[in-house]
Parts: sequence; C-alpha cells; structure tokens
Amino acid sequence: MLKYYIKTTEALKRLRDNEDGVVSFEYVIVAACVVAAVGAAFGLGGTGPISTALSSAISSISSKVTAAVG
Repeated sequence: MLKYYIKTTEALKRLRDNEDGVVSFEYVIVAACVVAAVGAAFGLGGTGPISTALSSAISSISSKVTAAVG
C-alpha cells in the first residue's frame, strides 16, 4: 500500500511541475466557457434569441423564394 502511495505522490508532483498539463487544463476551462456561451446564446431546445432570429430569417427567405418561384 505504501508503494502505491509513493507512486501516486510522485506522479502528482510531476503533474504539478509539468507546464504542459497546466496549459491543457486551461484549454479545458476555455472550451467549457465556449460551450456555456453557445448554450446561453441558442438556449435549451433551440429557444434562445439567436435561434429565434435564425428561424425567423430562414422562414422569411423561404416564403420569398416560394413566392418568386410560384
């Protein structure tokens, strides 16, 4: 049991001193923030302000194309 404790402690020390691990963790935090921002913009289930604006614009374009063709 002591052997595993020592190995774990040494691994954590190496991780703490590893700059690449810190940078990777920062990327994970930034990615989570981006996902949260996109989720807030589009809303849950497609009910956010951007989703509503896009749906409205697509409907308007679709009706104008249908009127021009028909």
